[in-house]
Amino acid sequence: MRPVLPWNIFPFNKDMKDKMTKMKPEEINNYVQELMGKFMPANMKGVMNPQELFQNLQPSGQPLDSTKGILNSSVFETHDFVYVRIPVKQDDWVKQLRIYYTSNQLIVEHIPLHEDKHTITLPAIVKKKGATATFKDSMLEVKIPKNVDLQFSQIDVTEIY
Repeated sequence: MRPVLPWNIFPFNKDMKDKMTKMKPEEINNYVQELMGKFMPANMKGVMNPQELFQNLQPSGQPLDSTKGILNSSVFETHDFVYVRIPVKQDDWVKQLRIYYTSNQLIVEHIPLHEDKHTITLPAIVKKKGATATFKDSMLEVKIPKNVDLQFSQIDVTEIY
């Protein structure tokens, strides 16, 4: 027995409804995955497909070498700070890298190659000052204070006749 799907509540036309009810569950899954892939930000696609989360890891669970210009990083936040951790393969990279940040992005330049530039989106708005970066045990850790001063401005709506 095929499951009954609630396609009549979605804003699709009748042809789309008929097409979807005739699809096999695997085809529906592939269709939904394809649609979601078009709308999801690049850094969220691993949430949709968990296998993608682990494709850049070695069997030991460590990130692959950054030899292809890809910068492996992990980003997380606490109540007061945003942390970005970047595994550094070679200690001399620390001498050549440059780190900048805006209110919502961290920019890392010159690693692994001098012409490389990596932009990491931060999960929260951060302050302009007060960031620190430390390097220990082949791990670069950037700590940026969060900006907790949320200001809201009301927008008046004008009716036009």
